[in-house]
Amino acid sequence: MLHVGNYNNLKIARINAKGAFLASDEGEILLPGRLMPKGAEPGNMVEVFIYLDSEERLTATTIKPRATVGEFAMLSVKDNVSVGTFLDWGLEKDLLLPFGEQLAPMRRGERVLVRVYLHSSGRIAASAKLEKFIRPADDSLAEGDEVKLLVYAFTDLGAKVIVNDSFGGLLFNSELLVKPKCGDRLRGFIKKIREDGKLDITLRQGGAQEAATDREQVLTALKEQDGFLPLNDKSTPEAIANLLLMSKKSFKKAIGGLYKEGLISMAADGIRLKP
Repeated sequence: MLHVGNYNNLKIARINAKGAFLASDEGEILLPGRLMPKGAEPGNMVEVFIYLDSEERLTATTIKPRATVGEFAMLSVKDNVSVGTFLDWGLEKDLLLPFGEQLAPMRRGERVLVRVYLHSSGRIAASAKLEKFIRPADDSLAEGDEVKLLVYAFTDLGAKVIVNDSFGGLLFNSELLVKPKCGDRLRGFIKKIREDGKLDITLRQGGAQEAATDREQVLTALKEQDGFLPLNDKSTPEAIANLLLMSKKSFKKAIGGLYKEGLISMAADGIRLKP
């Protein structure tokens, strides 16, 4: 079965001056010659993204778009036309965000968080009305689970997030050491599953797990920064949060443990990983 708006593994049926013609349930689909893998021959399998070109013909490309059908992405506005707004999603043919799927007028150059979907006409389109794609929590989730988060809006209470690309959740302001931006992807944990199916999310694990995670986070950051971080127990909470997304209390506890283990040294300019 052919999946429009997604990746497909198709066999090259024939090749001519235009490119490779790929066999599919919907007939042969052209992969333009400039996009063919080097050394491709009839009979070879090739992974391609399938979409409709400007003449509504099924077309294949080896270029990877910034999102496929069912995925969320921050995309840049290219132009406004009579039926909506064209977004740059990495392919030659731009992605249409219909006016009916917009929350506000779009201006060229601004970025908008959208979900890519397959319209009933068979065309691939985008929607900025994200909440209609969010469903209540189900039995696949449990309190304490680690989850993927996508920040999509803000309220007086905190940041609204899409959990595991499917469910609705809220990160309360008290959880946010640094305010995220719309489109930011974070890692979090389910704090509570509410009766209405919404999720309360925390960025922190609890107890011993949390302490171990803080320790590993500081060690990882040190290794990534050539063994030095310009932070110590005198650093401001803001400086620590900006570098590590961690509270000052958690940071001091983590570096205290690492110091006792003999893994780091502490100085006025920061902490260093011992050789």
